[in-house]
Amino acid sequence: MSRRGLFISLEGIDGCGKSSLKMELQEFLQPYLPVSIREPGSTVISEQIRQLLLDCRNDTIGDRTEAMLYASARCQLVDEIIRPALEAGRLIVADRYIDSTIAYQGYGRGIQLDFLYNLNQLCTGGIEPDLTLLLDLDPRTALVRRADGRPDRLEQEGLQFQTRVREGYLQIARTNPARVKVIDASQPQSLVKGRAIEYIKELMQERSWPE
Repeated sequence: MSRRGLFISLEGIDGCGKSSLKMELQEFLQPYLPVSIREPGSTVISEQIRQLLLDCRNDTIGDRTEAMLYASARCQLVDEIIRPALEAGRLIVADRYIDSTIAYQGYGRGIQLDFLYNLNQLCTGGIEPDLTLLLDLDPRTALVRRADGRPDRLEQEGLQFQTRVREGYLQIARTNPARVKVIDASQPQSLVKGRAIEYIKELMQERSWPE
């Protein structure tokens, strides 16, 4: 029986440095030919849903509709890329996954958490990351980092929203300490990268991966 792949996700509020870290981790993990994905996105259908969700003109999207659209994009991603990659023994690096929905739509929007967990159980079939690296950053610092960019529909929600999202992430980490590892994203990037690599090496050693 072939060995199951590894699934690593990166999480955090907007502006925490996920995209930069992901590129550096892909370089470090290149010998393993990692599968790189982002949420929402990475499939034709999911990318179309992404455009709909992040377009600032779509300011009438309801909170539950938003959650279901994210879940739909995730369902397509799981069926088309994540499940086949894990079954083939591949290593996946994801920019966001289920925890984003819990943090943003649950803690940020105030949607009932049980509803979101059940919704995502349906769309993922229970597939969870083996390791989640949570880049923790004060929303005010993140806002400064994003100052030069054009905010999308969620990024423009403001500091109070991002603060609720951050608290949601930290609660997720407290509830899932074995899977979710918190990294101080206010540190120099070299230290953030180094800590992330340490956690990945620990996971590989624990799973004896690859043989």
